Amino acid sequence: IKYESVIHEFDPYFNYRVTQFLSKNGIYEFWNWFDDRTWYPLGRVIGGTVYPGLTLTAGTIWWVLNSLNIPLSVETVCVFTAPVFSAFASWATYLLTKGSGAGLTAAALLAMVPSYISRSVAGSYDNEAVAIFALIFTFYLYIKTLNTGSLFYATLNAIAYFYMVCSWGGYTFIINLIPMHVLLCIVTGRYSPRLYIAYAPLVVLGTLLAALVPVVGFNAVLTSEHFASFLVFIIIHVVALVYYIKGILSPKMFKVAVTLVVSIGLVVCLIVVAVLVALVASSPTGGWSGRSLSLLDPTYASKYIQIIASVSEHQPPTWPSYFMDINACFSPLSDASSFVVLYIVMSVYFSGVMVRLMLVLAPAACIMSGIALSQAFDVFTASIKYQLEEKISTNNETKDDASSAKGEKVAKERPSKKGKKKEREPADKPSVKSKIAKKKALVLPLEASIVALLLLIMLGAFYVIHCVWAAAEAYSVPSIVLTSQSHDGLHVFDDFRESYAWLSHNTDVDDKLASWWDYGYQTTAMANRTVIVDNNTWNNTHIATVGTAMSSPEKAAWEIFNSLDVKYVLVVFGDLNINKFLWMVRIGGGVFPHIKEADYLRDGQYRIDSEATPTILNCLCTGTNLS
Repeated sequence: IKYESVIHEFDPYFNYRVTQFLSKNGIYEFWNWFDDRTWYPLGRVIGGTVYPGLTLTAGTIWWVLNSLNIPLSVETVCVFTAPVFSAFASWATYLLTKGSGAGLTAAALLAMVPSYISRSVAGSYDNEAVAIFALIFTFYLYIKTLNTGSLFYATLNAIAYFYMVCSWGGYTFIINLIPMHVLLCIVTGRYSPRLYIAYAPLVVLGTLLAALVPVVGFNAVLTSEHFASFLVFIIIHVVALVYYIKGILSPKMFKVAVTLVVSIGLVVCLIVVAVLVALVASSPTGGWSGRSLSLLDPTYASKYIQIIASVSEHQPPTWPSYFMDINACFSPLSDASSFVVLYIVMSVYFSGVMVRLMLVLAPAACIMSGIALSQAFDVFTASIKYQLEEKISTNNETKDDASSAKGEKVAKERPSKKGKKKEREPADKPSVKSKIAKKKALVLPLEASIVALLLLIMLGAFYVIHCVWAAAEAYSVPSIVLTSQSHDGLHVFDDFRESYAWLSHNTDVDDKLASWWDYGYQTTAMANRTVIVDNNTWNNTHIATVGTAMSSPEKAAWEIFNSLDVKYVLVVFGDLNINKFLWMVRIGGGVFPHIKEADYLRDGQYRIDSEATPTILNCLCTGTNLS
């Protein structure tokens, strides 16, 4: 915690406001809450448009603590929810990683990895705070069910998936990754009843439970993100039926039955595919959401949906981001890690498309690194132990040889039964010698093992130093507090909160305020004033209207804002607004053709100096910054 216990970033302020409403008014009022302070004059139905997992979790924690006479405020509970669930995520990573050594190493890595710290630091009250734990725990229960074939764990897996659906829209990663793994097992001939038990209840119970979440509803069966799970569900039933028939019929009858079953299965699959194609064809986006299409086609958002492309978390990461956020390392593959291998391959791809999904990659990278580091430590420590034992035994044998030299001469002069027995021993010893030679071949030299072990310890120390630095400098500073470093020390600027406090104390309760959508959640939560747009970004036309006003001359902007009953306009002075300005132009121009990006560029370049175009100098947003 830096400066004080405070909510970070932008989206967490909406979650905090919703949690306040839940704790004050109860769950029934929460489900039916129509918020008229956002998206004026449209408003927003909160209960049907929000993933409720984070809010219900924090609200439950607050209620339990107050029932136990521990009087913590809602804000304090919200601030510390993420750190608490980061401990749960480390525990789930330990369970998911096979082996105590590898599990402890992976859990320790996840507890420190900067990519996860960015969403688990105190004050980061966003959906991912609880969703990453739900993601890892769902994967653990799936693997547990796959290993045991227990319906109990299969039911728990469906419940964990339901909690993930409640918490974050990234649940579609689970419902696509698990079917891919099931299909991989079927194709490679590793089908078993345990695989069926691990998958079938998850699809049936998980889908039914997911449909209970208002923000998901019938999308659980109507959108393209879920269709892969249903196709694999049909395939696994066809395969299960084939294996069942094989066990009760003769080989000759089995061939006939398989032909019949496969034919019927293909017909059913074709019918299902035809229905899905019809559903997809009726949707202009093919049944996919804009964010999903951006993952499948990284250029989609920049071409068609500028509002998605304008979000910094949706930009592709740079290579330094992998070192900064993951401190990436790679490990050898094991026979039992096909699911984790598939997990890390898919998460690497998706994190390469959208920097926000580095969160999904972090647990997979920590698990693979934990396995690699644990095995490396085992090899190096075993080599050192073996080499030291061999040296000790060699010294003892040298002493024994010197003391028994005389005895051997006597034994040669008087051969006995023991002597005859010793003559036959060499014929029995090659197997033992071969085992020792084989063991010796796997052992590294003593010096190399010590050096490698020291290098691993140094690498771990540097990793800890890097993680502590990243957590302290990059992720512990709330975005609403600005700082600058000069010769006379650190200066803290609390301008954001002072501005929101001014609005709260100097404007009427019913006044409407216009700003770019980034500041909508903070304005409603901290100033308690009605905003035109906010970070939910559900209505592109409404955001384009604000973008058009911001990129228009003051007179035209006044006419637009006056039609929306706006009395105040929040414009952030400096680089923050200038950096966002071109997105206002692009989003506004996507709906209103008279706004053209070329009018704001000088020879194709975005200039804010003396060479800036008259259009950019006279518009509402940048004119106040550049004049």
